[in-house]
Amino acid sequence: MKIPGKLLRFEIGSLALIAVVLAVSATAFGYTAGWLSPKRLTPEKMLSALTPPSGPPFGHRRNHAKGICFTGMFESTGNGVSLSHAKILAPGRYPALGRFNLGTADPNAVDATVRVRGMGLLISAADGEEWRTAMINPPIFPVSTPRAFRELLLASATKDPGAMKAFGNANPEFAAFAMWAKTAPWTASYAEEPYHSLNSFIFINSKGEEHAVRWSLIPSTQPTLLSQSDLEERGSDFLEREIADRVRTAGPQRWTMVVTVADPGDPTADPSKAWPTSRRSVSIGTLVVQRIEPERDGPCRDINFDPTVLPQGMRVSDDPFPAARSSVYRKSYDLRTAEAKDYPRTEVSKP
Repeated sequence: MKIPGKLLRFEIGSLALIAVVLAVSATAFGYTAGWLSPKRLTPEKMLSALTPPSGPPFGHRRNHAKGICFTGMFESTGNGVSLSHAKILAPGRYPALGRFNLGTADPNAVDATVRVRGMGLLISAADGEEWRTAMINPPIFPVSTPRAFRELLLASATKDPGAMKAFGNANPEFAAFAMWAKTAPWTASYAEEPYHSLNSFIFINSKGEEHAVRWSLIPSTQPTLLSQSDLEERGSDFLEREIADRVRTAGPQRWTMVVTVADPGDPTADPSKAWPTSRRSVSIGTLVVQRIEPERDGPCRDINFDPTVLPQGMRVSDDPFPAARSSVYRKSYDLRTAEAKDYPRTEVSKP
């Protein structure tokens, strides 16, 4: 059958357009995956750097692999509405679930050997919007860029005795974190730790005004400070046992959510730089942890605490870490969910 010239030109043009779209998509995908730029930092490269010599922790998160779930509520005071029109900041109580964790790729790590403790948190609004965040207890991040973080992982894993010194010389901002790690006191409980976003985000209020912010959770419990020998005597998994016993016997544990507002000129793209303590801070609510459950069968097991999942009224800033973390978390999630057989849920016995 003969195809009219006009129709033929249309079909050829359509096919050409489809080919161009596919080519652009393939190029974009290749760029994202790092195929067209060998030096580009990719999720795979970051996960490789996170992998310990013993191999990846199959079935677990590739970092912060050791943790325990909690559920509770976020009680918003309404003080945050001047900064953001997010519904979660309106006065009220919102369901929360999360995960206390250690900054290690080893799910069997001894608690006393891991300096960084963390919290993943998900707060839900009635309409399904979510605020997800992943926080840690140091007041500053070790390095200023995702690439430097990978280099830190590689330097700390090598047997070269000069690797860390060379890394510190190339990344002088690391000195502040190293001092914190060396001198900050160790506490006896996840309940006694503050947790900081460190990354900067943008809050937008109902007037369309934007504010660069960081947030922290400040514990209501006074810390019990421990020496290294005290930590070691408490056993390899004392943090999970302690927080479960504490909530069961002493009741819900509380943290005040404090949002710090940047002044013009404050660094928003570098989480290794603390903002001055004189910056305005707003107490926007209280996190109440009501129940602790083991991760294996708990509600946090399959949650990806992606820091770019934000409700309307919040968005990412020029800080490169949330996007980098999002891509790595997503890849880690895909891997561990495909490896569920390596971390099986507890079988429920039949009645």
